[in-house]
Amino acid sequence: MKTLGAAFLFASLALAQPSAGLWDATLQVNDLQIPFRFELSGTAPNLRGAFFNGEEKVASTAGQFADGRLTLNFDQYASQLEASWKDGALDGTYTRSRRTYAFHAAPAAALPPESPANVPSIDGQWEFAATSSKGESAWRFVARQAGTRVSAAILRVDGDTGALTGTFRDGKFVLSHFDGARPLLLEVTPLADGTIELVQNRKQKYIAVRTGEARAHNVPAPADPATHTSVKDPSEPFHFSFRDLNGNLVSDSDARFRNKVVIVAIGGSWCPNCHDEAPFLEDLYRKYRGRGLEVVGLFFEDAEQLKDPVRVRAFIRQYGVEYPILLAGETEEIHDKLPQAVNLDCWPTTFILGRDGRVRAVHAGYAAPASGVYHDDLSKDVKVLLERLLDENTTAAR
Repeated sequence: MKTLGAAFLFASLALAQPSAGLWDATLQVNDLQIPFRFELSGTAPNLRGAFFNGEEKVASTAGQFADGRLTLNFDQYASQLEASWKDGALDGTYTRSRRTYAFHAAPAAALPPESPANVPSIDGQWEFAATSSKGESAWRFVARQAGTRVSAAILRVDGDTGALTGTFRDGKFVLSHFDGARPLLLEVTPLADGTIELVQNRKQKYIAVRTGEARAHNVPAPADPATHTSVKDPSEPFHFSFRDLNGNLVSDSDARFRNKVVIVAIGGSWCPNCHDEAPFLEDLYRKYRGRGLEVVGLFFEDAEQLKDPVRVRAFIRQYGVEYPILLAGETEEIHDKLPQAVNLDCWPTTFILGRDGRVRAVHAGYAAPASGVYHDDLSKDVKVLLERLLDENTTAAR
């Protein structure tokens, strides 16, 4: 009897709290429901949560389950999830940047068996006409397909949407994304002429064609992130002088940057694509600093973060950033604070300086792993450039 009683008590406790594992979640954005994967780990009261960007987890920095209520903090986004546990589901809100969305989650249902027969292929690279405030005339769509399942991204000059994932059903691929930021729903319908229709958030509609056929279909070329931003005078060293999180002034003229190759990364802790770029920059710094590479982040933040950079510190912890992050100002001050730059309108934007302090390359945005071949090409090109610049032996004064 004692054994039965203990088993009954254990089962009752399990039902009284959400279980660790994968969950099917939705976020209500205006009149649209965005489905996404969500994960809980640990045991009450110390539960933790995680969103996903493809296979990458965006984990909560703190979490607690008490009195039937789950609270998760994501300090790297200065966001919070609060939900009540009732009837086997979680219902509540997710708040980020003063915006609040309705949140719902239930334990993940088993995926239906794949039926890949007669599923059209959208695997590969596509382009479609699209305009933006940055002067773009076209965007890219990148898809990787395995049977009925797809992981994809839309790539703009400022970066990608994060990994959109989903399956084929009822004649179309239904893909979605939410990693704590940039919620998005994308419906992709293959058309009889070999093109595909993209419907973003059930509002914007585009027709995409294979990249190799884009010009023949009069689709303009997407903006080149390597030429989108430049500097007024390439012969002049690139200057910066801002304070770090401890209040110390850090300038391009400091000894640590003298005769070094320097990556100057313009961004902010609020920017999802800057989060994507941070591990890449940190990897480069660890690999090449012994040969003379320095990296510095110039962050433009809201006034609250400039006063007390809690989110910026969490960003640094999240990615193990060892290079200095400087507080450069508020986002609308970017052109005044960096007057040498031309057409600086993408977050992030990365300037690569030679040992003489001059700008040798500028790259707008960041194509993350979700961008497939474009991410691979960017990673290779940056490393090739760094190898060449690090091999230069110039003692020119900065």
